[in-house]
Amino acid sequence: MRPAEMQQLGRLAGRATGATALIAKDVHRSIASRTFDALGVLGAPVRVLHDGISSAAYKGVHAALAAPAAAAAGLAARTSLATPVPLADSPRGGIALGVLNAAVGDALTRDYRELALELTVRRRGRPVDVDPAGVAEAFPRASSKLAVFIHGLAETEHAWELRPFAQARAERRSYGSRLREDLGYTPVYVRYNTGLHVSDNGRRLAEALEELVRAWPGAVDELALVGHSMGGLVARSASHYGAASGHAWIEPLRHVFCLGTPHLGAPLEKAANVAGWALGRTAVTRPFADLVNGRSAGIKDLRYGNCVEKDWCDCDPDEFIRDRCTEVPFVAHAAYYFIGATLSRDPGDPLATLAGDLLVRFPSASGRGAKRRIPFEIDNGAHVGGLHHFQLLNHPAVYEQVRKWLTRRHAAKTRLAAAS
Repeated sequence: MRPAEMQQLGRLAGRATGATALIAKDVHRSIASRTFDALGVLGAPVRVLHDGISSAAYKGVHAALAAPAAAAAGLAARTSLATPVPLADSPRGGIALGVLNAAVGDALTRDYRELALELTVRRRGRPVDVDPAGVAEAFPRASSKLAVFIHGLAETEHAWELRPFAQARAERRSYGSRLREDLGYTPVYVRYNTGLHVSDNGRRLAEALEELVRAWPGAVDELALVGHSMGGLVARSASHYGAASGHAWIEPLRHVFCLGTPHLGAPLEKAANVAGWALGRTAVTRPFADLVNGRSAGIKDLRYGNCVEKDWCDCDPDEFIRDRCTEVPFVAHAAYYFIGATLSRDPGDPLATLAGDLLVRFPSASGRGAKRRIPFEIDNGAHVGGLHHFQLLNHPAVYEQVRKWLTRRHAAKTRLAAAS
């Protein structure tokens, strides 16, 4: 961890600790206000005295709570605990930053830049310089077919290596490894700040793919995007912005896979929205509403599956349960696919209907809602039963479905060539 990262972690920890004093102050003031309002003019002198004393007291408590963490981090930054290796480049540090960025990544980008993740192409846990020399060094066996993997909320590219359920040795390989060995795709992994708006990450990914394709050793004939959860929304967003900007990587784009993606929203984010709205109805509970509503813009985008800027701009991000999403058209020459999971094997039974894969319900993953429908072709969707949300990251049944779709297109091209 670099010294600057240590210092900013200390500041952030101090700010979070001190925030408890601010919440207590706001609750205290709202309760006291009821009494003073009842007393009216008679209570005015006491109210002035009370507010002055309580504000000073809580300010002192806030400073006392915030100071130790900041001081400890400053001391650590000046000792041998600090290293020149960025926190993001260590496996555990990268995972920790992934979770932190998911929660408050937009605030980190604004106030704690050293802790905010940038969208980067990664190779073996390290960022790749997206220029001809850097790409050639990172991908010495580069093929003309790319499979780009985009992780979900609070994850990093290491999430694709999860394999707690694997049985046979072959099943422990990641999707990227299997696609390289079975179909000749070069796997490319990205890491990004999942606390930013999906549309912001979509633009960043579109720009990164444009740089990558231009720097790639040789021509790129085929490009596939594979997104898990939020990553599927980012893939759709990037495709939209890439096409709108006339990017070169859109031409070889052939496949967009969405694994457990909340195209129509996630129930937990909707519940958080309701909780924040309810807590904001009274002065006493309003400080807790501010705490709930402090979650990142990226998380709030999951309420209804925002993909583009007009889905969220010029509106209150904490407005009560209102779907403002407009459907983003697919790139015409690319095939879009979804795979949704449910805990039970039958997608129609009560457990599947209620819980989905624990985080995303099947109608949302399939884009088939009562009011909105994502235009997946009928043969480009699949249900996998008996899995939870994170098993979609690395499971043989999911891989076999992806491989089937990829080979189906190749088989169609072969038959067309033979006929001509």
